Amino acid sequence: MGFKCGIVGLPNVGKSTLFNALTKKINAEAANYPFCTIEPNEGTVPVPDERVEMLSTISKSKKTIPTTLTFFDIAGLVRGASKGEGLGNKFLSHIREVDAIIHVVRCFEDNNITHVNNTIDPYDDVSTINTELILSDLEITLKLKTNFEKLKKKGDKDAGKKLNAADLILNQLEAGLPAISCPKINEIIDDLKEFNLITLKPVIYVCNVDEKSIIEGNKFTKDLSQNIKEDIILISAEIESQISSLSSADQAEYLESLGLKQSGLNKIIKSGYQTLSLITYFTSGEQETRAWTVTSGSKAPDAAGKIHSDFQSGFIRAETISYDDFVECDGEIKAKELGKMRSEGKEYVVQDGDVMHFLFNN
Repeated sequence: MGFKCGIVGLPNVGKSTLFNALTKKINAEAANYPFCTIEPNEGTVPVPDERVEMLSTISKSKKTIPTTLTFFDIAGLVRGASKGEGLGNKFLSHIREVDAIIHVVRCFEDNNITHVNNTIDPYDDVSTINTELILSDLEITLKLKTNFEKLKKKGDKDAGKKLNAADLILNQLEAGLPAISCPKINEIIDDLKEFNLITLKPVIYVCNVDEKSIIEGNKFTKDLSQNIKEDIILISAEIESQISSLSSADQAEYLESLGLKQSGLNKIIKSGYQTLSLITYFTSGEQETRAWTVTSGSKAPDAAGKIHSDFQSGFIRAETISYDDFVECDGEIKAKELGKMRSEGKEYVVQDGDVMHFLFNN
């Protein structure tokens, strides 16, 4: 499993169209009216990585298994969602289950597609969604604070720390700021796990533009970028729809004709990995070559645990070859002969591209 992204935004901004294109599915009905998506549609796509194919070829693997990215198309939110407007509470609960949020913002004009607020104002749209997420987190944090106060009176040792964390987060939320911007967030992050706050999740802003704005953007994207002071990704849901219907060879030719170096899916994957500080390591042998996603800074036992909990609990060591050495040596046998295989212990920090074989006690 790679990571999970929830696609959010106002109704009619192109979320479902984008979801369909990215996942090559048609089960997320893209319709020109609000709330056409009621349950979050789920789609999993392989993460493009030429390294996994190369390793599989060298190892003559029977199976090749890439890591994945899972999208959830979450129904459009509106002003008042935190109070239940437009089935808002139900939709907000879905967002709490993802690793990152893809916030789709409409940055194109089209009289044939209605806007829920009857005007194209991307920054106002973003502010509306962010306000609802903050209000939702505020409500949950207040309830949790009340519970922690009761537990503290009963002598619960952890309740005091969680109560302090709740107060710090409430200061942010009441000021209209997301939880993730709390100055002491790194100090209290472990005490916030059960809060499951939406505004602790990183956000990737995706501007849905028309074809002519896909490279340079337009007045809407430039205004939004200046106001939110965050990186934005330019994507045309319509272009992505066309790409998804083409063969791999035709996709490359079509992208080149548009002056694009990569598809919207690849842009999102790259941004997602950077935003969540993710890296990829590999296992490769005759039976299968597989890509695994871990957080940058993960130690060898944690990486082993991605395969099976027994690998982590009984970890002995990790026989490790860098991707470049594995390819240069044309596989594990020669890499071992030339001293390119390393025996790494529990404190080893996994590097992107490591090819690993774990030894463990049953």
